Amino acid sequence: MHSLPPALDLSVRDDELTPDQLSRRSMLRRAGLLGAGLGAVTVLDGGTAQAVAANGAATPGSRHGGGYLWLAGDHHIHTQYSNDGKYRVIDQVRQGARHGLDWMVITDHGNVTHARIGVEKVNPDIREARETHRDALVFQGLEWNIPGAEHGTVFVHPGRDEVAVLKEFENSFDGSVKNAGDSTPRNEALAIAGLDFLSDAVRRRRVRAALMLANHPARKGLDSPHEIRGWRDAQPHIAVGMEGAPGHQAAGIPAAAHGPGGARGLYENAPGPQSFAAYPAESYRTWGGFDWMTATVGGLWDSLLSEGKPWWITANSDSHNVYADTAARGPGSDYETNGRQNDPVYGGGLDLAENDYWPGQYSRTHVGAEDFSYAAVMDGIRAGRVWVDHGGLISGLDARLSGGGSGGSGGRGRAVTLGGTLHVERGTRVRLDVDIALANGPNWAGFVPKLARVDVIQGEVTGVADDRDTFAAPRTRVVKSYQIGGATDTHTVRLSYDLGPVDRPLYVRLRGTDGNRVAVGARGAAVDPHGPAMDVPGDADPWRDLWFYANPMWVLPS
Repeated sequence: MHSLPPALDLSVRDDELTPDQLSRRSMLRRAGLLGAGLGAVTVLDGGTAQAVAANGAATPGSRHGGGYLWLAGDHHIHTQYSNDGKYRVIDQVRQGARHGLDWMVITDHGNVTHARIGVEKVNPDIREARETHRDALVFQGLEWNIPGAEHGTVFVHPGRDEVAVLKEFENSFDGSVKNAGDSTPRNEALAIAGLDFLSDAVRRRRVRAALMLANHPARKGLDSPHEIRGWRDAQPHIAVGMEGAPGHQAAGIPAAAHGPGGARGLYENAPGPQSFAAYPAESYRTWGGFDWMTATVGGLWDSLLSEGKPWWITANSDSHNVYADTAARGPGSDYETNGRQNDPVYGGGLDLAENDYWPGQYSRTHVGAEDFSYAAVMDGIRAGRVWVDHGGLISGLDARLSGGGSGGSGGRGRAVTLGGTLHVERGTRVRLDVDIALANGPNWAGFVPKLARVDVIQGEVTGVADDRDTFAAPRTRVVKSYQIGGATDTHTVRLSYDLGPVDRPLYVRLRGTDGNRVAVGARGAAVDPHGPAMDVPGDADPWRDLWFYANPMWVLPS
C-alpha cells in the first residue's frame, strides 16, 4: 500500500512540494478537485430542483464515492520504444502527472524488435520514472497485436518477473510477431491461449496480477462480437473490457482551426477483407468521440451487459506525438537496430499535424481504488469501478444503487456503486442516487465545461446470447434524462431515479454531455432521443463535444 501522493495530501504544505507536485496541485485546485467546493448541491428528481446538504461527490484524494479513492489514469501510452513514438518514458509520466493523472501504463507496440530487445530496454526507464515520480503509479505493459483482431493493452503488476512475463507473452502470442493477423479460427485460438498464459502467470505467482483491455475496437471492424465474448468468457479476470473512447482525439481538430483536419481517434476507415462483415458503415466512425460499440444505446456494449456478465469501458490518450508540441524525433534514430528512437529534440515550431494529447490532457479513466497502490488500481478496473470523461466535463461522480433496508441517498441499507451487483428480494423497490461534482475551473483548452444533460440508461438481463455475433440489445433504452441547466451555478448536482419494484434482472448505466452536438440514436428516438452525433472527419473539434460515461450496476432479484 502506498501513502497518498503529496499533491493530494493537504497536510503537506505547498512549500514542501517539488515543482512538479506543486504544478499538479495547482491544476487540481483550478479544476475544483481539492479543498472546498462541494458544499452547494442541487437535487434533480423528476425534473424538480431544490437545495440540500450533501456529502459531496467523488474527488481525487477523497474517501467519497463509496469509500473509494478515485484515481485518474491512462492505460494506453507510447514512448520512444515504439516504432512510431518519440517521447521518453519520463516525458510521458511527467506530463501525465502535470495533467492530473495518478496512474499510467506504458504500452509500446508489440512487434519483432520490441519482443527481441524493447521489453528489457524500456524497463529501466520505467523503474526510474517510478522512483522520480512517487506520486504516480507507472505500470509496464505493451500494446498487443491480438491474433485475428485489433490491438489491446496488456499490463502486469510490477515485480521481479514483470519483464520476463511480458517478453514471453509477446514472443509467443503477439499477432505481429507470430504473423497471425488474419481473422481465422486458428489465430482466434492463439489469442485465447495468450489470455490463458497470463492467467497461468498469475496463478503461478510469477506476477501478482495481469489485465487486458481491447483498444479502439471498432476502428477497423476487426474485433468481432464472438471474439470479444470469447476473450471475456475464457479469462474474465484478465480480459475485462475495452476502450469506450479511443485516443488520437486531436486528429479531429479542423484544418481551418489549425488542426490536422482528420477524424477523431483516426476512425476514418471502411470495411476491409478481415473486418466483421455485419458491422454497418457508421461503426467505423466515432460518436461524440466515443467508439460506436459504446456510444450506441442498445448496441454491442449493451448486448454484452444484457448477458449479465461484466465488460467495462475506459478512455485513453493513445499518446504518440502530441499536437502543438515542438518536439521532433531524435536525429539518426534506428529503431530496428536499437529497439528505441533517439531522445527527442526541441526548439522547432508548433507541430499542428499531430493527432494526440498528453496523457490526462483530454481523456481520463477514473478508478475507484481501496488505496493508492498498483494492486488497488488493477482491482478497481477488474471490478468495474470506473467512469470516464473528455475535456474535464465533470470533476467527480458517485453513483449508488440501493434497495432493501433504509436505502436511499444516505447510504443506509444495501447499496452498490459502479460495477457492483445489488441482490434484493423480488419486488424490492430500488433507487439510483448520483452525485456529480461539476467542473468549476478551466480545462486544458482554457474554458470551464458546462454539463447540460445526464441520461439514465436501463437494460434487461436476458441471459447468454444464442448468437455470439449479435450486437443488439433490444430491451435497453434511455429511461430518464435530467436537464442540468440552472443547476450549473452550484458545485454539485444530485440526481435520483426510482426504478420501482424490481421483479426481473436488469442493469443501469449513466452518461452525460455538454449538449453541443446531439442526434437521435441509431436505434431510434424511442431508444435514444438525444444521443451523440456521428463525428465528421475534418470537422470534429473534440473540445466542442464533451461526454462522460460510467460503467453499469446490476440488480438481481430473487
